[in-house]
Amino acid sequence: MAKVKVGYVQMSCTAGKTENLAKAIAKVKEAAAQGAQIICLQELFTSLYFCDVEDYANFQLAEPIPGPSTESLASVAAELGVVIIASLFEKRAEGLYHNTTAVLDADGRYLGKYRKMHIPDDPAYYEKFYFTPGDLGYKVFKTRFATIGVLICWDQWYPEAARITALMGAEILFYPTAIGWATSQDEATNTEQYNAWQTIQRSHAVANGIHVVSVNRVGLEQEGQMKFWGGSFIANPFGSILHQSTHDAEEIVVLELDLSKTDRYRTHWPFLRDRRIDSYQPITKRYIDNEA
Repeated sequence: MAKVKVGYVQMSCTAGKTENLAKAIAKVKEAAAQGAQIICLQELFTSLYFCDVEDYANFQLAEPIPGPSTESLASVAAELGVVIIASLFEKRAEGLYHNTTAVLDADGRYLGKYRKMHIPDDPAYYEKFYFTPGDLGYKVFKTRFATIGVLICWDQWYPEAARITALMGAEILFYPTAIGWATSQDEATNTEQYNAWQTIQRSHAVANGIHVVSVNRVGLEQEGQMKFWGGSFIANPFGSILHQSTHDAEEIVVLELDLSKTDRYRTHWPFLRDRRIDSYQPITKRYIDNEA
C-alpha cells in the first residue's frame, strides 16, 4: 500500500499488569477508531519500568511469547483489522529472559518477534540483570499494510541496527522505548538528552530514507525519582518531524504516511546507491587498533 495510517500510544503505567494491558487495549481501540492501521505500543507497557532495581521478584512479570498477552492482543487485532506492535518481557525458558517485541497482523496472526539486541546497564537502567541479548538477529515483518522493522530502545543509538533493518526491506522503522529523566536533574541537561535521543533516530530516517516512529512512555515512576519524558514522534525520510508528543501527557497519535515518497527521497539523495560496501569490513571490529 502506498499510504498507511500509523498510530502510537504514549501512556503512563502502574504496577498492575492486567490493568496496564486493559488500558493499552482501550487505547489501541481508540487509535483504530481514528483510522490507524499499524499501532505501536511503548516498551514493556504491561508494567512499570522495573529495571531501575535488580530484584529477582521482577522475573515474575515475564511470560512466554506467544503467550497470554499476545493472545489477548491478537483477538483485538483481528477484531479491529489492525497490526499491533507489542513490547513484552519474554520468558523463554527457566532462567532465560529477553526484552522482546511481538508483531500481530491485521487478521490476528502472530507474525513473529524481535529480541532486543543491545542491552544497557546504567544507573536506573539495569537491563543486563534481566535480559539476555537477542539471538534472532534483525527482523522485518510483512504485515497487511507495510513491511515494518522493529528495534527496541537502546538499539536506537546504533546506526548499524537501523541500517541492517532498512536493507532487509523495512518501509517503516518502529522503536518502542522507555527512557526518562531523573527528577533531580537540571532542565538544560534534560533538553540536551532529549535532543540527542531524537536526533539519532531522525538520522536513521535520513540515512536510510525511511519513516521512523519512536514511542516512549510518560509519567513519574521509581517513587517520583524518574520522569519518563514522552516526546514520542514520527519523522519522515528527511528527518522532518511530522508529529511530536508532549513530555507530560498521555497521547494517541494517528498519522498517514505516504510510502510512495520513499523512492523520491532515495533517488534524490541516493545514500544507498553510493554505499561503499567493499570498504566496511573494519566495522566488525570492536575497535580499530593493532590488537586482534
